[in-house]
Amino acid sequence: MTPRYKKLAGTVIMLLWLAVYALLVTGVAVRVLPHAAWYGSVLFYALAGTLWAIPVGLMFPWMYREPKTKN
Repeated sequence: MTPRYKKLAGTVIMLLWLAVYALLVTGVAVRVLPHAAWYGSVLFYALAGTLWAIPVGLMFPWMYREPKTKN
């Protein structure tokens, strides 16, 4: 796969991931947070606000890796 198509595919996958993640986090927040203490809400939002970056960060090396050349 050429670097150009890898970047395009990675961008599309990231956008889809963020949409799905936002829906999942919103669903959990609506069900759990009304019954949680204030520190539970702070912890939830701190984790939810940073955990999305792990899969995205793992995708960057794949997107920017140079293709192997055949010798």
